[in-house]
Amino acid sequence: MALMAAVTGIAGPATVSSEPSPYAACANDSQPGRIFVSGETEPNLAVSGSNMIAMWHQDRWSNGGAHGIGVGFSSNGGANWSQTTYPSTMCSTSAPDPLAAFQRSSDPWVSFSSDGKIAYSSALSFDATDNHNAVVAGTSTDGGATWNVSAIPGSEFNSFQFSTDKNATTADPNNPMVAYTVWDTLQNPTDLPDDNPHARVQAYTGPAYFSKTVNGGQSWSQAKIIINTANRQQTIGNIIVVDKKSGTLYDFTDLLLPPNTPFRGALSNQQLAFVKSNDGGNTWTQPHIISPFDSLGVRDPNTGAPLRVGDGLEEVAIDPNGKLYVVWESSSNFVKNAKQASVVWDDQIMLTTSNNGGQSWSTPSVIHTATNMMPTYTPMVATNGTNVAVTFYDNGKLTAGDTSNLPTDYYAIVSTDGGAHFGTPIHLAGSFDEMSAPVARGFFLGDYEGLAASGTGFESVFVATNCTPPYDPTTNPDCGPASSSKAATPNTNPTDVFATSF
Repeated sequence: MALMAAVTGIAGPATVSSEPSPYAACANDSQPGRIFVSGETEPNLAVSGSNMIAMWHQDRWSNGGAHGIGVGFSSNGGANWSQTTYPSTMCSTSAPDPLAAFQRSSDPWVSFSSDGKIAYSSALSFDATDNHNAVVAGTSTDGGATWNVSAIPGSEFNSFQFSTDKNATTADPNNPMVAYTVWDTLQNPTDLPDDNPHARVQAYTGPAYFSKTVNGGQSWSQAKIIINTANRQQTIGNIIVVDKKSGTLYDFTDLLLPPNTPFRGALSNQQLAFVKSNDGGNTWTQPHIISPFDSLGVRDPNTGAPLRVGDGLEEVAIDPNGKLYVVWESSSNFVKNAKQASVVWDDQIMLTTSNNGGQSWSTPSVIHTATNMMPTYTPMVATNGTNVAVTFYDNGKLTAGDTSNLPTDYYAIVSTDGGAHFGTPIHLAGSFDEMSAPVARGFFLGDYEGLAASGTGFESVFVATNCTPPYDPTTNPDCGPASSSKAATPNTNPTDVFATSF
């Protein structure tokens, strides 16, 4: 569970923690799938002054979730980090009943209260064997060192008929006792485990749910639907941002509309959309569609191997004046209603903005195209009120014919004029070999990473593998292509979480 020290500018991060995983001794590895012990993925980040909290999947499973959630916290602006665990599964010795019965956890999200005294968080807790699942919410009042966690009322289910997914938690910028959590719940008409709503059935739905706390996280409101969806419609990737001046809440989402047939050969109809509330979440508008995602996902252009990335997920930010920023990854070779080609990739990062409360949006513009039209993916966005920053992965150093390595770099770009223009990419990390990452429907670093404003600059947390290309099985046998097979050659420390400032 390594988390790297923050550095200034473009210098490379330095390790400040060590293995083994805090969950290495967890006795639940007889479940289906492969467990990548010491494999960290999908971090999130919150910053308040000199206090920082990062959360991530700790010991990622190939078929969903992780042993639990790892936590890194710093009280000196990222110069030093300490580590702990989030009590959301049986693998955490501090997990309370009934959370101690859950086998796995995923999708961590964290946000500081407006006064910095409370850290609000959420995650998914679930079982691989019976699909008992819930959205859990937690608070910390000591900078992330300890957590009180419980299931949100109305989010817990005990069957394959209901599956919660992609939660996000946002503290209110005006009231430190208030925070909001959103997620989607996929609903299947039957309780048969083979009725996978993403792949096999023609009848399912996935509305967006909302809960809030008004007492500093001591309790959360009963879950309620804020985006209702009809048959074969769903939301995913719900994220709330709040206008500090007006108090307006915006929930952004990927709204999937018919024909929505993922993994069946036809492209899904994925739309970037939002709803808004002017009364603290009591009532919400109907969805407003901004733009199609036009995202095909990512494959290694040389091997065709899939990468699991943030395609179909937007990331959002709002500045102190209420200007909204949305980024996502898009495919320049996207053809509507066409079957996916044998080799496809996302090769551009898109941005749209609104400075009138979402009444109108700028024409989506390409703010980064990967070198040599190689894949670029999983963008994050943040603003400190003066500048706007976007981070992303880039496979631009991959050369034609190289099927043994997948060199990957992490970059940031910054705009000083509200997103109209971005400067030269800032190299944050790499190259590292992504083929050594945990496998979960593809080489997996995370559906999202972490990015937050920090003073006059920005703090980024991200995952990278501990393998530098080119792969040499003689000198570094722990590296090389990972596999979801339990019989595969073990990689004892495939990935770590890194932090850097710029």
